[in-house]
Amino acid sequence: MKNTDARWDQLTAALPDIGRDPASVRRRVEALEHLLERAFTVPVLGKVGLDSVVGLLPVIGDLVTASMGGYLIWEARNLGVSRWMQARMVANVGVDTALGMIPFAGDIFDFVFKSNSKNMRLIKKHLDRHHPGSRTIDAARL
Repeated sequence: MKNTDARWDQLTAALPDIGRDPASVRRRVEALEHLLERAFTVPVLGKVGLDSVVGLLPVIGDLVTASMGGYLIWEARNLGVSRWMQARMVANVGVDTALGMIPFAGDIFDFVFKSNSKNMRLIKKHLDRHHPGSRTIDAARL
C-alpha cells in the first residue's frame, strides 16, 4: 500500500490538480460544477451547463449528469463531509434526476434547479470550516 501511495504522490506532484489535498479537490469540484451548471451562454436563457443541455436527451442524459453529480458527492465523502450533508447532496441529485426525466417539464426544471450548485455550496461550506487553507478569493463576489 505504501508503494501505491508513493507512486500516487509522484503523479500528483507532476499534475497538481489531481492531488488529494483540499485545495486540489476544491479546484476539481468547482470546475465540474461550472461545467455542469453554467458553462455556456444561451441567448434568452442565460448561462446553462451540461446538466441542462445533456438532460434534453431522454433518460440517458439525466443518468449521465446524475453520475457526474455523484462524483461531486464522492469527492465530498473523501473530504470527510458528514453523512447528513452527504444525504442532502444525494437528495439534491436524486430530485434533479427524477424530475429531469419527465418529458418537457423535466427539461424546464433542469434549467431552474441547479443541484450541483447547491452541492458545491455544501462542499465549500465544509472546506471553509474544516480546511480554511483551501479558500480562494471569489472575484465575482468582490
